[in-house]
Amino acid sequence: MIAFLTGRVAARGAGSAVIDVGGVGMSVHCSPAALSGLRVGEEGTVSTSLVVREDSMTLFGFADDDERHMFEQLQTASGVGPRLAMSMLAAHSPDGLRQAVATEDTAALTRVPGIGKKGAQRIVLELAGKLESPVLTDGTLPGAEPAGASTPDGAWRGQVVTGLVNLGWSAKDAEQAATAVSAEAEETTDVTVLLRSALRKLSRA
Repeated sequence: MIAFLTGRVAARGAGSAVIDVGGVGMSVHCSPAALSGLRVGEEGTVSTSLVVREDSMTLFGFADDDERHMFEQLQTASGVGPRLAMSMLAAHSPDGLRQAVATEDTAALTRVPGIGKKGAQRIVLELAGKLESPVLTDGTLPGAEPAGASTPDGAWRGQVVTGLVNLGWSAKDAEQAATAVSAEAEETTDVTVLLRSALRKLSRA
């Protein structure tokens, strides 16, 4: 298993990044929290989970071990695959997901594109008592940047819009949601925070 990658960030796009590890470009599908901590041309670290299928091997990247652990735990619920698990982590932090399951807050889970009321009820039932925090030896990955790292002014909007479109929202809705959180961008340019705020506004619309 590839537990983490450290190397120069060669490219960063909508939902993914390429990390140069010893001259090999590793393509990684990243959570918003992981992407917000990566800068092209700089060294970065992501915690990773390798998903192997008959016809593919896909590497998923996360801001830290807790996020990766949650990604893997979510997939123990029937009907939750890697893509849906990533969507859940885009909409909620690991602690937010733990709280939603522990308090049976199905409304919070249905804010994730692809999860309906029955699906949320099934997830709560199957994951109840299973979403414990992982035991880490040092708490962080070597060289990892904070998950809440900010994004340069102005760059956040494109990342929020792209993230919403990747989660299944239309470009028009994504643009409107980005506009709706623009006032919050004066307080923080953390893409993860802004994306989750935009998702909340869309779910109430």
